[in-house]
Amino acid sequence: MPGKVPVVLDVDTGIDDALALLYACASPELELLAVTCIGGNVDARQVAENTRAVLELAGRKDVPVVLGRERPLVKRLETSTETHGPRGLGYAELSPASRPIEPDDAADRIIAVARERPGEVLLVTLGPLTNLAVALEREPTLPRLLGGYVLMGGVFGAPGNTTPTSEWNIHVDPHAAKQVFARWAMPGEQTTALPLAMGLDVTERARFLPEQLRHLAVRAGALPLDAAAAGTEPVRAIGSVAANPMLRFLVDALRFYFEFHAKYDGFYGAFIHDPFAVAAAIDRSLVRTQPTFVDVEIGSGLGHAMTVGDFRGLLRRPPNVDVAREADADRFMDRFIDRVGGFAARAPGAAR
Repeated sequence: MPGKVPVVLDVDTGIDDALALLYACASPELELLAVTCIGGNVDARQVAENTRAVLELAGRKDVPVVLGRERPLVKRLETSTETHGPRGLGYAELSPASRPIEPDDAADRIIAVARERPGEVLLVTLGPLTNLAVALEREPTLPRLLGGYVLMGGVFGAPGNTTPTSEWNIHVDPHAAKQVFARWAMPGEQTTALPLAMGLDVTERARFLPEQLRHLAVRAGALPLDAAAAGTEPVRAIGSVAANPMLRFLVDALRFYFEFHAKYDGFYGAFIHDPFAVAAAIDRSLVRTQPTFVDVEIGSGLGHAMTVGDFRGLLRRPPNVDVAREADADRFMDRFIDRVGGFAARAPGAAR
């Protein structure tokens, strides 16, 4: 579609990936070409099921969903069901998807769309970087074929969320992340746009609280009293909120996420990392970045899976990643509420 940015999302669909999918579907700037799946929050086949179900909830049955590699390059797969629920979507229940998984492979699909539209396609990875690492092995010129690359991953000046030094997506497959960053560090790749890394330093500034969920429900057309129940502790889906399939999904998924963060992070709400990464991919004015040489520690010990940014330039290496250092979380949150709430108001089954 003229004027739209063609995008491929690579996901490990748990709760915040699902929110990112809805945000992408609600964003008029994007042409969603495909969604590729990798194991992370849950195993890869459950990711593919979740992804197709969320896309069908969004009325986007047309978007192809492609299964990728089912395990990391070297490590055994770790999943995070305590964060996202046994099937990855918290307490939410969605009907099984009707569209089958595509017959090809995620890495091949990423390469194919980049070759079909060289210099145009924006790749956004919201999970471990395994599919991209495999794609780079098969097509080393992929950085020059893509129109841009954004990842949600890493932590550069804040505590980790998996170990004291590591972020979840990088921790699941640090060897893949190391290969990806090394590819952009190779001579000649500095002429291409650097990947934008949205690490925990900035994504954890986007705290989605019950009050924001209430505002989203109001934007979606819920009755004030029903919307108020979505803004309580615990959040509840009643009346017009429960009757809107997308709002019901959001409340049921986020209730689980809120409970997890209340237990482990000390607040009843959630960090919504992945939608923030999609929003920054669309609008770079949401972030302030620093071009930096980045590598990943793959050894054992406390530094395992740590993303190391050489912000002082001590290594005298050319930058290979554009690291987000500051972000306008308030502006993103307002945009998320407006877009996803408005999308829910137009969703099939929403009250008119």
